[in-house]
Amino acid sequence: MDKNYRALELDKILDLVAAETTCDDAAEAVRSIEPVKSAGEARLLLEETDAAFVLMSKFGGPSFRDLKNVSNPLRRAQAGGSLGMRELLDVAGTLRSIRSLQSWHDKSAGMRTALSDRFSVLTPNKYLEEKIFTSIISEEEMADAASPALAAIRRKIRNASARARDQLDKLVRSPSHQKHLQESIITQRGGRYVVPVKAEFRGEVPGLVHDTSSSGATVFIEPMSVVEANNEIRVLQSEELEEINRILRELSAEAGEFADGIIHSYKCAVELNVIFAKAQTAYRMKAVTPTVREDGVTELHAARHPLIHKEKVVPTDISLGKSFDTLIITGPNTGGKTVALKTVGLLSLMAMCGLMIPAGEGSEVSVFDHILADIGDEQSIEQSLSTFSAHMTNIISILKAADEKSLVLLDELGAGTDPVEGAALAAAIIEELRGKGVKLACTTHYAELKAYALQTPGVENGCCEFDVESLRPTYRLLIGVPGKSNAFAISKRLGLEERIVDRAGELVSRESSEFEKVIGRLEEDRRKLQDELELAKKAAARARDSIREAEAKQAEAGVQAKRELEQARKEATDIVAKTRRQADA
Repeated sequence: MDKNYRALELDKILDLVAAETTCDDAAEAVRSIEPVKSAGEARLLLEETDAAFVLMSKFGGPSFRDLKNVSNPLRRAQAGGSLGMRELLDVAGTLRSIRSLQSWHDKSAGMRTALSDRFSVLTPNKYLEEKIFTSIISEEEMADAASPALAAIRRKIRNASARARDQLDKLVRSPSHQKHLQESIITQRGGRYVVPVKAEFRGEVPGLVHDTSSSGATVFIEPMSVVEANNEIRVLQSEELEEINRILRELSAEAGEFADGIIHSYKCAVELNVIFAKAQTAYRMKAVTPTVREDGVTELHAARHPLIHKEKVVPTDISLGKSFDTLIITGPNTGGKTVALKTVGLLSLMAMCGLMIPAGEGSEVSVFDHILADIGDEQSIEQSLSTFSAHMTNIISILKAADEKSLVLLDELGAGTDPVEGAALAAAIIEELRGKGVKLACTTHYAELKAYALQTPGVENGCCEFDVESLRPTYRLLIGVPGKSNAFAISKRLGLEERIVDRAGELVSRESSEFEKVIGRLEEDRRKLQDELELAKKAAARARDSIREAEAKQAEAGVQAKRELEQARKEATDIVAKTRRQADA
């Protein structure tokens, strides 16, 4: 898998999907999924996943149990080879699974979906399926019903065995032989019935010696009276084995005749297993089908990183590519900047793989020829590179590959070196990438890049919200607001003496201080507007509730009035009828 995809953890998402599959081939197919590069292909894949999602919600999920890759055994049978019982049972199990899939789809008859064509090519073979299951009980046992000849041979074996046991029962119960026997039991050696005789009395029981105990105290003798019955059993057992092999050859030949259809149906069933695994993953993630675009626009509503526990993940809105092509996210560490960056890339990749995304309705993603990411601060130990050098090596390769159909995600751009040089280098890299027409999202600590975003058309600031009172990040991404440095406020809240904090404030350059004040005022205004918006939403909700309540009361009053009018009419009719009866009388 592409290292950029792995950096965004697409491999972990595919592992989650693979865990929802039933057969090994489907799991392998999921893990080898590659993101498609055209919106048309992505829409088709998502349409299939959405169809599976809808069908599952209405009829429950289909079963893919017993689905096994029987291509090799079937090709061998097709070439005239004979299959074993286990292989034939696998063929029958696969046929049962294919028939079960078609039966499940029949429940949605008349409901045309993007998966209807896939289900229509499944070709069950109930005849062969039932013939194999009727003939073979387990991988070691053929059923009597497999053929009349086999049933007759086994009946003869049972009769011959009964005669042999009767003869041996008489011998072990005979008072004259009790003292000769080690135990009064009948056993078998080499498939022949024998009795255990004390070694010193071996001449007293005429017959053939087949075995001796490890101590030498017991010999296992086949008495002459049962030799003929044992011989008959051995001959019948050879006939039984030959008949079993004949039945296996016959079943294998029939399986070989249908090999092409079974193999094709199996491949279609595997593809369906992959699609329904995607739908099951979407159900677990509470995912939706996004709108797929080709113009590089990303508009995510209430997006959630799918690998963060649902109790901890914070839904956030992320946009890129409409009014700006570059998003610079600033804010403190552990504030969610990297998560926001990964969410953009990962959800785009998921949609390009035909996976529904954990976001709100109306979300939009774009397909890209390249999604290039430099995320994390792992050092390249093999090359003895520092963090800065490792990042720069990645960025150089990104600059070579990036074009107008690329999404580029850079974490901590310019970090790991002198702040002045790092900020300048970061700005130069952003300009170079923008010149190539990429859609770019990056995170940074540099205040210079906040100013760059404010001054440059097409570049937008973003920050991850931080609650100074609780000293905790809220993980919400705010577009259009540069991240404010909260170092002084946090230090003061943690108990650092105020005079030290004030002195630090004096040492900060006037321009930087004024810039932070502007950001502070913007943040304060944003909070006020957010509070007012929340109040407005609550007032609107209360108004809607009041309107619904008034409408309900009005409707109820109308029903009541109609009911009373009907009652009055009924009473008037009764009075008229009564009056007529009295007048007639």
